[in-house]
Amino acid sequence: MVSDNIQSGAAFAPGARQQKVQAAEVGTGILKGLAELAPSTSLSRLAEHVGMPAAKVHRYLQALIASGFAEQDRANNHYGLGREALLVGLAALGGLDVIKVGIPYLQSLRESLNETCFLAVWGNKGPTVVHVEPSLGAVTLVTRVGSVLPLLTSSTGMVFNSFLPLAETSELSDQERAHGGAPTPEDVQAQVARIRATGWNQIHGLLMPGVNAVSTPLFATGQVLAGVITVVGAASVFTPSNQASAADMLLQTADTITRRMGGTRPTAL
Repeated sequence: MVSDNIQSGAAFAPGARQQKVQAAEVGTGILKGLAELAPSTSLSRLAEHVGMPAAKVHRYLQALIASGFAEQDRANNHYGLGREALLVGLAALGGLDVIKVGIPYLQSLRESLNETCFLAVWGNKGPTVVHVEPSLGAVTLVTRVGSVLPLLTSSTGMVFNSFLPLAETSELSDQERAHGGAPTPEDVQAQVARIRATGWNQIHGLLMPGVNAVSTPLFATGQVLAGVITVVGAASVFTPSNQASAADMLLQTADTITRRMGGTRPTAL
């Protein structure tokens, strides 16, 4: 009898596992629905959003509440993500490093344009190059990892200047103006307005004669500026018309990376 029971249990084990998998899929679907309807939602709206009967969603919500992954506001009976779900989300965001996330897309961009592409982040000395995908052409413009770029006279720097808080950029801006050669405050304000409106910046031989560049920002959760990606090329090849085409591809790449980082572009863009 014991043997028969064991064999019977073994026969039904695959079906039980399948049910558990299906239950897990339903549960994660409801969690995603809570995230998409955050900060809170009614049971009926959640059920409609995930395409399930309200009674079924309610059963799963009770289990999620018991495990801390969902919670219910007793004042209005609405549901939202619980503490455990928020902790998991924060852990996932902590693992989204802009360099790790951005490199594959930067490689694809370089292959499409065959121009040098690089990623810069904001360091303690200003815009700092952290990854470079060099052109495969006969002439390669060398941009070294670790290079610190000017804030007001580089395409990359001006994008940082356009999206970082003034408190973070004012000291470096003052230093560059003190050394001369920087644009006037009025010119900078005009550039910032244009960059914020279009979402990208381009220069023609400003930082280095004969070199053109186009740059755009990357954002992480909460519209936090995570970095700037730039395409650079010789002016003889990377002409203004080519830059316009590159800008389109650059923006598409940046949007993909930004979504992967859980961010969104500011609504003003």
